[in-house]
Amino acid sequence: MKQSSIDIEAEVIHGRKIGRALGFPTANMELTGYDVERGVYRSTIDIDGVTYRAMSNVGIRPSVGGKELLLETHVIGFSGDLYGRRLCVRLIEKIRDEKRFSSISDLKEQLQRDYNLCLA
Repeated sequence: MKQSSIDIEAEVIHGRKIGRALGFPTANMELTGYDVERGVYRSTIDIDGVTYRAMSNVGIRPSVGGKELLLETHVIGFSGDLYGRRLCVRLIEKIRDEKRFSSISDLKEQLQRDYNLCLA
């Protein structure tokens, strides 16, 4: 696992709600002005003075036909509306490269493994 540490501050924007359908809803942010290696990261996010553990993806989401580069963050233990809020995500450790999965089922299984790593 490659060590990283970068803070990304941006506004949460509306996405295609694919993460929600897969059981991992995400706060999506544009990466304008940031040069970040694509992949999945163990991360944290600060919301209203509370730091939450999180799982973040930096990439284009090739398994679901994505095109634009985004930061998607699944906030562990949080549910609520973050749209339009300016938040800071800290990418702590890269756990794998972004890849294209052959099926949504394969993607879902990998997301669960990534989630388990982020909890550890």
